[in-house]
Amino acid sequence: MWQESVNVLVYEWLKMPQGEKLSDALNFFIYDTVKILFLLIVIIFIVTLLRSYFSTEKVRVYLSKKHEYTGNVLAALFGIITPFCSCSAIPLFLGFLQARIPLGVTFSFLISAPLNNEIAIAMLFGIFGWKVTALYIGFGLLVAIVGGIIIGRLGLEKEVLIEVKPIEGEIHAENQVIAFKTRLIDAKEYTLDILRKIWLYVLIGVGVGAFIHGYVPTEFITSIAGGNNPFAVPLATLIGIPMYSNAAGVMPLIEVLTSKGMLLGTALSFMMAITALSLPEAMILKRVMSLKLIAIFFGTVTLGIMGVGYLFNAIL
Repeated sequence: MWQESVNVLVYEWLKMPQGEKLSDALNFFIYDTVKILFLLIVIIFIVTLLRSYFSTEKVRVYLSKKHEYTGNVLAALFGIITPFCSCSAIPLFLGFLQARIPLGVTFSFLISAPLNNEIAIAMLFGIFGWKVTALYIGFGLLVAIVGGIIIGRLGLEKEVLIEVKPIEGEIHAENQVIAFKTRLIDAKEYTLDILRKIWLYVLIGVGVGAFIHGYVPTEFITSIAGGNNPFAVPLATLIGIPMYSNAAGVMPLIEVLTSKGMLLGTALSFMMAITALSLPEAMILKRVMSLKLIAIFFGTVTLGIMGVGYLFNAIL
């Protein structure tokens, strides 16, 4: 229905000829911008409302008491409901270290949080549907859990450069009762705050995607990263690592790349590398851990992302 409305606007009201590059690019831009912003508002609001019932401090205490492998799973799941990019997840990651939560468990959170945040999930659902979204979440959790377990098994605690002091005591205060109306207001304000921060990224991302959709030949994309290139997934992953963006900025580009012939797994590997690994993240982590640990972290996640890309291409 929305696509039909955009078609009427562009091709009938604006009288732009259908099939031309400019009109098709404009059609794509209007359609995707409104659709993505609408989904972001709805899903971020719902996730924020649900998240208001979870205490980060209680999660930290709870994880500190769990078996390592159970902690990896729970930390990866917790990453889904935390609205962090690769850099903003680091403060909570450090809090987990200070709580003496096993190193591998803290890395499961650090990997999962930017991969499986609500913005990525909302945009994936809106663009590719629930099946692809469910697969993405499952594979993202798998990378976070397995990556955390591998790092935990290597015994790299000495590579953490900050002094990890035990946190005295636990939270004994009674649960604070928050009215549902207050939760709704907080969710609305947080949603608007997120939109103020990312709307420009959405417009830029959709704009780049619209340009590629209208002007870049399909043959150019498929020749570089099409299904016939066995090195397309590693190439896309390695290209994505130096870049830094969030899902709002890169997801529209993923939609266009797949429509131009890039296999979905290759495109998602590109996106996962951008959102989960970045040079700014490495620079921040350099202050709290050795280059050896950073290299192992980046290498483990990179291999996991490549594996997910090949699995997606094989399945879909």
